[in-house]
Parts: sequence; structure tokens; C-alpha cells
Amino acid sequence: MPLIPGLKGRAQSLVCEQNTAAAVGSGSLPVFATPMMAALMEKAAVAALEGCLVEGQGSVGVHMDISHDAATPIGMEVWAEAELIAVEGRSLTFAVSAFDGAGPIGKGSHVRFLIQNEKFMAKALRKAGV
Repeated sequence: MPLIPGLKGRAQSLVCEQNTAAAVGSGSLPVFATPMMAALMEKAAVAALEGCLVEGQGSVGVHMDISHDAATPIGMEVWAEAELIAVEGRSLTFAVSAFDGAGPIGKGSHVRFLIQNEKFMAKALRKAGV
């Protein structure tokens, strides 16, 4: 399947003690953490690409510009949606949004870059002298 604007992905999670602001250190309250919302948005973008990448190809997140607009307490389901809105060479831009049962909790944009997995990992491992 070609990488064209309009591809959509979704990811969901249950808010639990482990993904709260208090647990991950992004705050002190037992509500869904902003870093976890960002990760859920990235997961939705990755899901949008499922079945579209060729063997040995992957994508990495390189930029996020998001707002976390509403708190979600433990016990509620949260989900993120991503839609591919622009393809410029190897750069992929997504509109991302997150929700809980009461409505929207966050939104923004996310950029991913297409990579060759083996080449990417070799470069990363060189940093560690491997």
C-alpha cells in the first residue's frame, strides 16, 4: 500500500497507576501522564503505517508539537488517532489527537522519518563503540 495522505491509525490504553504523571515523574497527580499520551499518539502513527512499509524499512519519530488539554483519572480508557497529512520524501507528518470517554484530551502534530532499520541501528550502535 502506498504512503499517501489519509492513512489512519489508532492506539488505546487503560489509565492505570503505571502510566500516571506521578509514576513517570511528569507531575505528582494520579492522572494520565503527558509523556504517555505522546507515546500513545506515536503508537497510533506507527499503526497508520502498518502494511505500508517495505521489508527492512521502519520509521522513527523526530518531532512532536502537542497539547495535553484535559486530565484523565485512573480507570478510564484513553485512545489516540493519527492521520497522515503530508508526505515529503522520507518525512511523514501526522495530525494526532487523543481522547477519553468524556471527549478530547489532546491534539497536535507528529513527524516521523522513514529509515532503513539495519543502517539506522548500525549508526546508533557505533555511538556505543559496537
